[in-house]
Amino acid sequence: MNDHPLQSGEALAASVQKTANRVSLADLEAKIAEEEFLNPRLIPHLTICVLKLQNGYSVVGTSAPADPANFDQAAGREFARADALRKVWPLEGYLLREKLAAE
Repeated sequence: MNDHPLQSGEALAASVQKTANRVSLADLEAKIAEEEFLNPRLIPHLTICVLKLQNGYSVVGTSAPADPANFDQAAGREFARADALRKVWPLEGYLLREKLAAE
């Protein structure tokens, strides 16, 4: 897969951006310290992505096709990682809003 699953939303947000105050996909990527992918023995078509952020906080994303015959390991990793990143976005948005409120 060539395009990041979150890229179209990132492009739209950038196209309407009026100030520098925005959480970008690059900001989220920079927060990742480590990542790990798991495929449980009981459900091998389920992909779990664990992101450990720079501050030690962890976020988990998952992905699984409805039909296990459609499982693709690379796609599963990409989708599970995107799911985890979607969970980081509101946390970073909250931090930015706190910073802006303090100014």
